[in-house]
Amino acid sequence: MQDVQQIRNTVILGHGNSGKTTLAEALLFTAGAINRLGKVDDGSSVMDFEPEETKRQVSISTGFNHLSWKKNEVFFSDTPGDDNFINETQFAAQVADSAILTVGAVLGVRSQTERFVDFVQDRNLPCLICITKMDRERANFNKTVDEIKENFDLNPVVLYLPIGAEDKFEGVVDVAGNTAWFFDADGSGKVTSGDIPADLKDEAESLRETLMEYVAETDDDLIEKFLEEGELTSDELTEGLTAAVRGAKIAPICAVAALNNAGTAAMLDTIVQLLPSPDQRPAMVGMDPQGELAERHASLAEPFSAQVFKTMADPFAGRLTIFRVYSGSLSGDSFYNSTKETSERFGQLFIMEGKEQKQIEQAIPGMIVAVAKLKETVTGDTLCDEKAPILYDALEPMPPVISYAVSAKKGDEEKLFSSITRMLDEDLTLQLTRELQTHEVLISGVGQVHLEAVGEKMKRKFGVEMELRLPKVPYRETLKASVTVQGKHKKQSGGRGQYGDCTIELGPQPRGEGFAFVDSIVGGVIPQQYRPAVEKGIVEAMEKGVIAGYPFVDVKVNLIDGSFHNVDSSEMAFKIAGSLAFKKGVVDASPVLLEPILELEVRVDKEHVGDVMGDLNSRRGKVLGMDATDKYEIVRAHVPQSEVLLYAPDLTSMTGGRGAFTITFSHYEEVPAHLAEKIIERAQSEE
Repeated sequence: MQDVQQIRNTVILGHGNSGKTTLAEALLFTAGAINRLGKVDDGSSVMDFEPEETKRQVSISTGFNHLSWKKNEVFFSDTPGDDNFINETQFAAQVADSAILTVGAVLGVRSQTERFVDFVQDRNLPCLICITKMDRERANFNKTVDEIKENFDLNPVVLYLPIGAEDKFEGVVDVAGNTAWFFDADGSGKVTSGDIPADLKDEAESLRETLMEYVAETDDDLIEKFLEEGELTSDELTEGLTAAVRGAKIAPICAVAALNNAGTAAMLDTIVQLLPSPDQRPAMVGMDPQGELAERHASLAEPFSAQVFKTMADPFAGRLTIFRVYSGSLSGDSFYNSTKETSERFGQLFIMEGKEQKQIEQAIPGMIVAVAKLKETVTGDTLCDEKAPILYDALEPMPPVISYAVSAKKGDEEKLFSSITRMLDEDLTLQLTRELQTHEVLISGVGQVHLEAVGEKMKRKFGVEMELRLPKVPYRETLKASVTVQGKHKKQSGGRGQYGDCTIELGPQPRGEGFAFVDSIVGGVIPQQYRPAVEKGIVEAMEKGVIAGYPFVDVKVNLIDGSFHNVDSSEMAFKIAGSLAFKKGVVDASPVLLEPILELEVRVDKEHVGDVMGDLNSRRGKVLGMDATDKYEIVRAHVPQSEVLLYAPDLTSMTGGRGAFTITFSHYEEVPAHLAEKIIERAQSEE
């Protein structure tokens, strides 16, 4: 049985094109887990294997694999760097014990890097910073280090200083070990020790003093010795560095060129030496059946518990459920789902190796494992021992920010929506809703590219194509004035006739109050059994307004008078009379068009606040206020829905990807007259 102390569970985070997947491939190759070094650019990567990823040359889904290095098992998640797939990254970070943050030596710190650092800091994850692509033209290690220090308070400190750069990147100086490692030219990842080059000795010595200072400041005993003697012994530095990294007090910086497999052996050494095992992380906290807080430590002696953080839909194997084990061990063929309060049976237990799965007999804390064809379990559910149930907080997906009306391209609506339902299990940021007023089915996601990728995946997996179009805005109509009007339905065509007569007062209700019907009939001018029919006729008439055919809202109707016929009156006759009265009355009651107003909350860096505010004003937005955090400004505004149908790509373009937003329905407001004319013309032309 594997020892929990020999498990490492880490997530690879970084901006798009920072080399995360290439680094993962190189780590696997150096450790002997794969026998060839795959490349993202030519589609041979074992981590990015989905056709949609190969086509775009970016990660869309989190990839999982593991390797063995110096008697340790390293499980890692290779996450997307694109904002459209940020939820994949967030969930993987939530179940990891540590993080490797990649920053490109050419591109440097990007806007997405800030989001990933937030993930690291929110969970207080121990972190290694890996400056990648050191072999590329214009690679600049020192400039990138300066950007990292300037932008993030992770206490970054150089651990491996590159020897050379671009096509002359030939090794690294181990600052803590005070030695140099030179890469073998064959790309095997192997290294040879040697003397520190003369031109780097002074810089290496200076960096070692800085490293000592950073490490000493994390421990009272070490800082006292450092202040007295001016240095630490090699053992004190190594032990202090390990404790500081595992305590998330400092973040060592490494340098690699993964495409050439240069520097990965040093990275693997650093991962197993400095990053924590599961039992060195804080206990997981959940709720027991009595609603009391309960803890689970990463120990085999504790009851089994785990959390599902990803579900994959497969047209042949069914659903593949991926979860992180937090405590105890799992073997056998069943577990208890405390979220659904049901037991689930499974066949085989797997660990992920890219697109392949390897069967195992037992899972222990820190491991990422998978089972197939579960009936009830979905992403976010807690799995545990039924004799010692616990419930962990559900994983919260990013809210969707863009919606399209969706339909089947070739008319197979039933197949389309059954396929989308299967995708909903896999992707919690995806939502499917029906807009009752416009009768459109809306699919919502975190970006246009996100929805396009979902469509491509559905076509490949289930053979169905979806068509996306901008949704109709659910406008409404209301009235501003009060009128009194009579509605009379009288028809005689031989035999029994039809007679219904009512007089109503029409008036506006406060915005959002809806429809109110008041029966003020005194005496029996309209018998009691016919009065509800008047209301029913008015309600049906309100479904199609007089301006542009949109539903009427916020109307008060007072039934004040009428007449009836002993023989010819009926419920139908009074229903028609009520409808006639309403349609005639609203024409004279100053009808107006209403539009839905959304509450927008935009989080943006201080540099782009002015751009965002100006843009909101151009969209007829009303800024409600601003809040400030250490890094961001949060702008709250009311904006018409029609103005923000494509706000997600617009905000990304405007802020260079440094903006994010949430959106919720707020209320309805009157449409300005000049815009109402265009909306009415468009609605009438569509009839």
